[in-house]
Amino acid sequence: LVIVCLNYFRMEDYKYLFKVVLIGNAGVGKTCLVRKFTQGVFPPGQTATIGVDFMIKTLLVDGDKVKLQIWDTAGQERFRSITQSYYRSAHAIILVYDVACQPTFDRLPEWIVEMEQYANQKILKILVAFLIDYENEIGSNKSDKEEEREIPTIIGQEFAERNGFDYFLETSALRSTNVEQLFFEVAGRLIREMKSNDAKFNEYFRRQRHPDEVESFSLSNLLTRVQNVPCCNGSRPNAT
Repeated sequence: LVIVCLNYFRMEDYKYLFKVVLIGNAGVGKTCLVRKFTQGVFPPGQTATIGVDFMIKTLLVDGDKVKLQIWDTAGQERFRSITQSYYRSAHAIILVYDVACQPTFDRLPEWIVEMEQYANQKILKILVAFLIDYENEIGSNKSDKEEEREIPTIIGQEFAERNGFDYFLETSALRSTNVEQLFFEVAGRLIREMKSNDAKFNEYFRRQRHPDEVESFSLSNLLTRVQNVPCCNGSRPNAT
């Protein structure tokens, strides 16, 4: 029993656990992005996700071990009621569109409305422009469909800024362009936010435990201010 417990804690040895949810229209490349990051493979001919898929990846970010729970949601309308429930308790949402498919970009406002309705207001919001690329029959890469691009990079950047996204990035799963950078950026931002909140809570509880320190500090400041205020005749009051 002791050995099992030790092994369990060894396997679960991480400092932070974050839930990351990917959303966006069907076929924009969410599953390719997740599989490339978690498994290092590019799944050719990937079928549409049914409901929700779930992957785990452990990272080391600035010395902190982080476990990411990555939820790959279906983009079809008929699964929307299922996937909406996964917004709750999420730490970050990654909204994905296909740069070679204008309709996936045009639907972004609808996804934003859904995020605002079901997700935490302080959630980390990432906008990803995905470049869907494939391998042809002889194994050589196609040209990343760059010649089919319909949404310029600057348009995506401006949309992200106007709609309050915390981060914007273009990625390509086949060539691994910015795939790791995306998830490491998400993890890093969440860690910094968590540490900032921890510091605020620690300061709050310190003040609760030692109110006399806070009070004496406040009185000291008050006396200093009073001594520096001139009287009607221009003189300053005595400390006594």
